[in-house]
Amino acid sequence: MSDPYRLILASASPRRLQLLQQIGIEPFALKPADLDETPLKNEQPRALARRLAEEKAQAVRRDCKDDEQFSNCYILAADTVVAVGRRILPKTELAEEASQCLTLLSGRTHKVFTGICLVTPKGKTRTKVVETRVRFKRLGDDIDPYLASGEWRGKAGGYAIQGIAGAFVVNLVGSYSSVVGLPLHETANLLTGEGYPLRLKWLGGVR
Repeated sequence: MSDPYRLILASASPRRLQLLQQIGIEPFALKPADLDETPLKNEQPRALARRLAEEKAQAVRRDCKDDEQFSNCYILAADTVVAVGRRILPKTELAEEASQCLTLLSGRTHKVFTGICLVTPKGKTRTKVVETRVRFKRLGDDIDPYLASGEWRGKAGGYAIQGIAGAFVVNLVGSYSSVVGLPLHETANLLTGEGYPLRLKWLGGVR
């Protein structure tokens, strides 16, 4: 018997997939949404994380609505934004960008906002933004070797906390998994609140 509670993860991120699997969810499909993630004029970091999560979920819903294979699925999307004050840091693609981000983050506290959006099989949309404060040590001689590692490539703010950059973190207030890419507590609450049988899946009762 097929699982009547199927979930589509609107992301190609291996980190988000691993986090979902950590809480006992094996997505039915991975369907990343191809969006322009450029902030709107004067858009605040929290608002950007919320908007992009919602737009990703709705884009995948539109793509799937006429495909019987993907009908009646939950759709989960997320987006992570790193900010210093109101300044939104890019997902770095060039070493120079990453160096600028790391220099800015060195020795100070920044915020990481992760927006999550859940669309239910009936089309109900629920969204939440999780804020985490992260303080880095003074980096100095750490920056060039970190750039050489290549871990910064494609990462918001130029770092991945689950990698080498974990050694930079002096203090973290909030959700570690949110900084990685998906706040597990809040995601689980959204799903169970909308009838997804998460605990039953832990027991192997729904397949």
